[in-house]
Amino acid sequence: MNYKQQFIRFMVESGVLLFGEFTLKSGRHAPYFINTGRYRTGAGIAALGEYYAACYLEHKVEAKTLIGPAYKGIPLAVSTAIALSKNHGVDLGYAFDRKEAKDHGEGGMFVGMPLERGDKVCIVEDVMTSGKALREILPKLRAEAEVEVSAMLISVDRQERGTGEKSAVQEAYEEFGIPVYSIVTMEDIIAALEEGIIEGKKYLPRMVAYRAEYGAK
Repeated sequence: MNYKQQFIRFMVESGVLLFGEFTLKSGRHAPYFINTGRYRTGAGIAALGEYYAACYLEHKVEAKTLIGPAYKGIPLAVSTAIALSKNHGVDLGYAFDRKEAKDHGEGGMFVGMPLERGDKVCIVEDVMTSGKALREILPKLRAEAEVEVSAMLISVDRQERGTGEKSAVQEAYEEFGIPVYSIVTMEDIIAALEEGIIEGKKYLPRMVAYRAEYGAK
């Protein structure tokens, strides 16, 4: 198996990728659900960091610092930085935002690697549904320093249309010029079901139908 197939199996084994009938926040009735809150152990987050590291390397992302938007992005950025350093010889900084700026001590909005003008940074998040996390972190980054956001990494691209015809990933590139790379996509998950990488072929017709109805082109 390649790392994408391994990751899909890892999600299922971790109870993160579920199949059935789910009502999403958007009101859509989906045949699958992704609950990243179920990564709960040291072994799990270490493995997850390695998958993000593989995605970073596959797409030849260039960055000085990984940014983990609070709160879910914090362990993702840290575990990815550890995996890149320990297993691939790529030593990057990491930083994350505070919910409120610190007005004492060293102060500032970010914790971790100091951000300086001209630095290339890569944002690490779990999934992208509406692009809200990106829209929230960008003003904070730009207020801290004139950094260049070279990319954003996410675990799964649902490839769903938002309010228009494009997906959140496509809209992020169109609006901000930021490429968003995912470890896997919904099409990868469908292929994993078809190829027997994971169990659940009975869900295939519903997955294909959902992709046809709500998928971005």
